[in-house]
Amino acid sequence: MDFLPEDIDKYVCDHSDAESQLLADINRDTYKNVLKPRMLSGHLQGRVLAMLSHMVQPKRILEIGTFTGYSALCFAEGLCEDGKIITLDINEEIEDRVRANFDNSPFADKIDYRIGNALDLIPAIDEVFDLIFIDADKINYPKYYDLIFDKVRQGGFIIIDNVLWSGKVVPERRKKFDKDTEAIVNFNKQVHDDIRVENVLFPIRDGLMILRKK
Repeated sequence: MDFLPEDIDKYVCDHSDAESQLLADINRDTYKNVLKPRMLSGHLQGRVLAMLSHMVQPKRILEIGTFTGYSALCFAEGLCEDGKIITLDINEEIEDRVRANFDNSPFADKIDYRIGNALDLIPAIDEVFDLIFIDADKINYPKYYDLIFDKVRQGGFIIIDNVLWSGKVVPERRKKFDKDTEAIVNFNKQVHDDIRVENVLFPIRDGLMILRKK
């Protein structure tokens, strides 16, 4: 995930707003106590997500892939006064930890945290969203995209994480074409070719694809 030289990355973080104390605590706790901590958005990407949320000022956000709650809390910063974020995750083993993170935040009443398989949960959600964030298992990215597309308002945004997949989307940077890499490569082409959206791929952390629904 580390594409920038370390000194440049440090300069970028030093000249971006600092994460809150709660987010810093979640960051440390995740790396200390949770498996696969690199799944956490982290400082720079978190500030980018918060900034995008402030720019959109969404009333409704859907997040697919909560992990320890870092990104949900970043998105919650930009919600309008009566806004809400629904965040879905399949990992019930860390549910208590995540709920505690949300309860310790000023956004507890704005976050609807649901445990289960997103492929089952999404069809039952009867809402229109201003912004949707996809950050779950890569194999199912096309399925998530198809399920949520009609739930995004015209002019709304879809953000997809990990679209650079540690650089393995570029043939010269991968040792083998594993299933996850193949899924990301195919998905990137799918959304890039989708005439219903405008897209730009940002080389932030592991890659953020941002789509605007026409």
